[in-house]
Amino acid sequence: MSTPAHDSHADPLARERSHLSASRSALRAMREDVEALDISDVTANWVNAQILERQIEERIKALADLSDTPLFFGRLDYLHAPGADRAEGAEGERFYIGRRHVHDADGDPMVIDWRAPVSQPFYRASKKDPMDIALRRRFGYTGGDLTAYEDEHLSDPAEAATTSKLLQQEIERPRVGPMRDIVATIQPEQDEIVRSGLAGSVCVQGGPGTGKTAVGLHRVAYLLYAHRERLARTGTLVIGPNRSFLHYIEQVLPALGELTVRQATVDDLVAHVEVRGTDEAAAAVIKGDARMAEVLRRAVYSYVTMPTEPVVVVRGSRRWRVPAYELEDIVRELLDRDIRYGAARDALPQRIAHAVLVQMERAGEAPDDRVQDAVARNSAVKAAVKAVWPAVDPAKLVLRLLTDADFLAAHAEGILTEDERKTILWARQVRSVKSARWSAADAVLIDETADLVERTHSLGHVVLDEAQDLSPMQYRAVGRRCSTGSATVLGDLAQGTTPWATRSWEEALSHLGKPDAAIEELTAGFRVPTDVITYASRLLPHIAPGLTPVASVRENPGFFDLRPIEDTADVVAACEELLRNEGSTGLIAADARVPALAEALTAAGLPHLAPGEETTRETRLTLVPASLAKGLEYDYVVLDEPQAVVDGEPDERTGLRRLYVALTRAVSGLIVTHAAPLPPQLA
Repeated sequence: MSTPAHDSHADPLARERSHLSASRSALRAMREDVEALDISDVTANWVNAQILERQIEERIKALADLSDTPLFFGRLDYLHAPGADRAEGAEGERFYIGRRHVHDADGDPMVIDWRAPVSQPFYRASKKDPMDIALRRRFGYTGGDLTAYEDEHLSDPAEAATTSKLLQQEIERPRVGPMRDIVATIQPEQDEIVRSGLAGSVCVQGGPGTGKTAVGLHRVAYLLYAHRERLARTGTLVIGPNRSFLHYIEQVLPALGELTVRQATVDDLVAHVEVRGTDEAAAAVIKGDARMAEVLRRAVYSYVTMPTEPVVVVRGSRRWRVPAYELEDIVRELLDRDIRYGAARDALPQRIAHAVLVQMERAGEAPDDRVQDAVARNSAVKAAVKAVWPAVDPAKLVLRLLTDADFLAAHAEGILTEDERKTILWARQVRSVKSARWSAADAVLIDETADLVERTHSLGHVVLDEAQDLSPMQYRAVGRRCSTGSATVLGDLAQGTTPWATRSWEEALSHLGKPDAAIEELTAGFRVPTDVITYASRLLPHIAPGLTPVASVRENPGFFDLRPIEDTADVVAACEELLRNEGSTGLIAADARVPALAEALTAAGLPHLAPGEETTRETRLTLVPASLAKGLEYDYVVLDEPQAVVDGEPDERTGLRRLYVALTRAVSGLIVTHAAPLPPQLA
């Protein structure tokens, strides 16, 4: 229950533990109430019963009390009752802020959801703007036990502003297992992005350790709270760069009580064909270029041919003739309307049938809708539609473009150069869509074509993480999934490691179809130690000139060591050294060096995991190919052979960007091991 804001208990910690215990009991009672629901009398049929049962199951899951997750992490004591007229001198109330709402048997709140308006001052209030808060209290936990608290008297001018020790500890707490939520540590600039409205799209440029992924996930949770009914209808989606990354983040939303958000990669979205091939970088860049959209549009509509013959419909003893020039007018009018190819094809028989009905009415007949439908299904009309506006199979069309030089030349005229056309043409003929060795970029072209034929379903909100690595055509594919909704785009231009990496967010947002999105920059680094981010930032002038370097706000400096070595035994020794600390350790290396390092770790008896596999208390070491390091973080990192990481990429700039990513995965400490000289850009 929200209570008057004065603390009467002699032992505040005992009082807070008592409130935690009562809140846990209240949550258990809420769960038992849902489990006890009898729906046998309220459902009209088994379909309704199944839907209701599923909703009840999800509600029970959402009310789970996770033993190691604090039920509340903060408390706000208001000077006045929120919303009350202050002149009345209404006494303030106390609210406990947590991951979800909990109420007692009378319906009074024991814990307020962090997303509720009344919780906002927990993140935003300051000495400069107390937002009517007398006291902000933060709680410290060990396991699930409440062990500490820390107070800020925001409305007391005599008390100086201080940095919260509990906040620092929570940010720096060692981690084992998947990514955790940051609901207790959201900063004011992050909170502004999290709580921005559903109607607007937002793009977050954030360097390593600024919490942009967490901000994106908490934004989804906030929007689901504030617009639950609408988003239940329209859907939400989180898009990540690869499976390892999605596995790493997948527990964050369920911990916040949100179970209905789908997660996918861009490749999952466009999986119209099986991807078994890869492109050379030059071909992938051209296939990912936004100009391909116009090539595909021309190719699709090239299948429409103007009618040269009339359509003659026989009904009973009468023959109705629609001349070729009238058919041509109908076809041109449909083309001018700029509707999807498939929708226009579906409309064509009805338009022809309407022309026949007009003639029937002139002849004194009184046909109705059933007659029009019958005429639209007439074999002569069907034959005309098939000849004039044939069905298009997206995969077959893309296959023809990539294997038929003349067809490609005809539709890429004035768009792609002859050299560019040669670069994307397949060297040998392919018999069928099934036997083709499609690449990831080809699948995106098929998705674009499918959208030209039939509109892609749009969701209410899409979060796109690690967006800087997408091609313009991939941005278009994501944009189609939120054409009537909004998007949260997260990324770091300095971490773009594809040959087609994003050059500017303005350009990316225009490909996404959200040119008016607000661009926000996060520059405060909460997760990377000062020495590490300072060292990594030496690369910024070479990989992203003009970008603001991240400034670490960590009080604990962590540690950083450059270590010349003889062989892999020294790398193993560095891993063993870091594993003496609490938390997770990542060994990051150029992809080509991973097999040799895996062998060395096994020979030394050091068990290790692959990225995406969950760390446990027993196995805390992950061997990470540099190509999969993006978005992941570990308490401690050994980075093996920086020059090999750079050399593993097709060009130096991409290699240096890959190195920047690898250097910034550590939360508490980094050892860089190298037998070869370091890249000169780090000097």
